Formats: sequence, structure tokens, C-alpha cells
Amino acid sequence: MLWFVCFFNYADRQAIFSVFELLKSEMKLSDVQLGIVGSAFMWVYAAFGPIAGLIGDRLSRKTLIIGGLLFWSFVTAATALSTKYSHLVFFRALEGFGEAFYFPASMSLLSTYHGAGTRSRAMSIHQSSVYAGTIAGGSVAGVLGQHFGWRSSFYLFGSMGILLGVILLLLLREPVQSPRSSGEAESVTTGRRWHRSIGQLFSTDWITDSLRGASSGARELFANPMVRVLTAVFIGANFVAMIFLTWMPSFLYRKFDLSLAMAGVSATAYLQVASMIGVLSGGVLADRLARRSHAGRMIAQATGLMLGVPFIFLAGRTLSVPLVILALIGFGYFKGLYDANIWASLHDVVRPEVRASAVGFMNSVGWIGGGVAPVAIAAASERFGMSACISASSVIYLLIGLLLLFGIRSHIRFAHRTTLVAG
Repeated sequence: MLWFVCFFNYADRQAIFSVFELLKSEMKLSDVQLGIVGSAFMWVYAAFGPIAGLIGDRLSRKTLIIGGLLFWSFVTAATALSTKYSHLVFFRALEGFGEAFYFPASMSLLSTYHGAGTRSRAMSIHQSSVYAGTIAGGSVAGVLGQHFGWRSSFYLFGSMGILLGVILLLLLREPVQSPRSSGEAESVTTGRRWHRSIGQLFSTDWITDSLRGASSGARELFANPMVRVLTAVFIGANFVAMIFLTWMPSFLYRKFDLSLAMAGVSATAYLQVASMIGVLSGGVLADRLARRSHAGRMIAQATGLMLGVPFIFLAGRTLSVPLVILALIGFGYFKGLYDANIWASLHDVVRPEVRASAVGFMNSVGWIGGGVAPVAIAAASERFGMSACISASSVIYLLIGLLLLFGIRSHIRFAHRTTLVAG
């Protein structure tokens, strides 16, 4: 059920990038303005991430998931009503607000259903919907945009999301009890904490308790060195990913003279199908490595980052369509190895009671990095060209891969010392 919610989460946000050229022509926009349209979503998404995490640890996750789905689906449909630049920025920002509540609540829900033995596989299956939704958003928007205008895909995805939300009101359930796994403490034994009403948001006691809990949770997260490392890596990975998601359709359209439909399909399908394969294999690999090492999931992530570097460089520099497709496939697969364990690795190093808050915090900070990318690359490409900027982003992948390897080494040493002291 969450797979389909996440599918529309990403289809709705991706669709606009495949019709950038149509928007540019109709509304007379510059590349920097288009970058701001893309970034408006991410800036608001990032700003509300911590709040979404805080609420996700205190209210019904089902309510947040379905409420968010219905809200952002209505906004997606309303985006088609835009007639000028300010409308696009407003609706994209509003969509970022709605989608911010999904991941903290859904990842917490999945971690409650799945213990350490199956968590990576469960989350990797869920993560595959990110790529399926991105493919659908980019491809369908490109094809429909070419034949029926850019607004058509927004009406389609918005209405389908609303229908899904109504169906899930009857089907989605909160777990009654959280699973206990070897080596994993879980203090939440009943589902009562998840069934608090939305009315409590306006209760003085609830607000006081939430602020106190938020302050304590923030201190705990910031004090955890591995949370800091994983967050820094996520910022860099998101920055590179958003370059590809935002600008690859236009890059292929301009550099290789592809049609709007073919550019939209090619920019998303090859990369995202490869990522889907990578994320599924990354989930299986990480669960196996996690049985041998405290840092098993993070080792799988570091592998994906380091092996993705040459493909990012190739994507920007090649003059051949077959080679750019190869680069997108290679980058996509190794990106999947990293993506499979973004939240599972985080949940390995934080307490169950603050999982949604941890996801909200990391998602927020990470998307600040992602929000900078569309505008930064648009501005830099005016001087250096889009090809050079895409290739240069491979350096970011290399640096965050090395940072994660350093963090893993420190984490293993700390875990070893803790075991010796306990013994």
C-alpha cells in the first residue's frame, strides 16, 4: 500500500521537469527561473521535515500518510491551473509542504512492522516505488506534454492520487505491537501512542510536551556522530541526484536533439529502472552484511557511492547517445545500492522512539542540499556549460563516499569498544 503512495509522491514531483521546455516557451522563463520552480518544492519540503518528523512520532501515522497524499494530489491537479511564473512557484512550494509528512511517518511505520532482520529488504522494496514513480512522472509528462500540452499529466496524476487516498482510508492499518529483534530494544509495546487525534495538535499540554520532546530529540540526534555523517552524505547524494532529475530531460533535449517525449523517457527510464534493480539487490546485500557487522548497511551504501563516480563523470562528458545511456544505467544501479539503505542505516543508529524525528531531520537537511542544486547548476552552466557541471558533480560523490568510509571505520571502532566494556 505504501509502495503506491510513494509512487505518486515521486510521479507528482517529477512530472514538471519533463515539461520545462514547454514552460520556458509559454511563460518566457530563463533556466534560473526554471531552477527556482524546481527548488521551491525542495525548500518547503526541507523546512517542514523536522516538524513532520516530530508529529510523526506523536500522531497516527496512517492519518499523516493519507492526509498528505490527498493534500498533495489536490495541489498537483491545481498546478495545471497555473498561467504565470508565480503560480508555478506557489503550487510547487505547496506540494513540498504536503509531501514533507510522508517519509517520516511511512518509514516509522515500516520499521515498526519489520525488525532488523528484514528491514533493509522491506525498505528497499518500498524504495523501488521512488524509481517507478520517477519514471512514470518523467515519461508520462513528456509524452502527454508533447501531444496534449503540459497541463494534462498534472490532471492525471492528481486525480489518481485522490482516488488512491480514498481507497487506503479503508485498507491501511496501524500495527498493534512493534516487533522485537535481536540486539534491538523497543519500548513501544502498544499502538496507543499512534492513535492520538489531530485535535491534540491544538492542546497546550501536547504542544508543551512536543516542544520538550523535540528539544531532547534534537540534542540526541545532533550528539550522535554517525547521524551527522549519514546526514552530510545524504546532502551530497541528494545534490547530485537532483541535478540529474531536474536537468537531464532538458540536457538530452538540447545536447542530443531528442524530442520532448524521448528526452523525458530517456532521462528517467534508464536511470530509474537501473536504480530499481540496484535498490532491490542493495536491500538483500545490506541485510546479509548487517548480520556480520554493525555497519553492514552503511558498507553497502559506501560501495554504491564509490562505484557510481565514473558513471556520473561519463554522463556529462560523452558526445554519444549510447554512452550517455550506459552512464545513466551505471549511475542508476549504484545509486540504488546507496538509496536502499538511507533510512535503514539511520534506524540502526537511533532509538526506535525517535525514528520518525530522525527521518524528518535528515530528510530536511538533505533536501536543503537538493534544493540548491537546480538553481546552482543553472547558474553555473551559463558560464561553464551543462556538460561540465554534470561531470563535475562526480567529485561530490567521491567526497561523500570517502566521508562515509571514514564514518564506518569510526562506528565499528566505537561498537567494538562498547562490546568490550559490556563484556
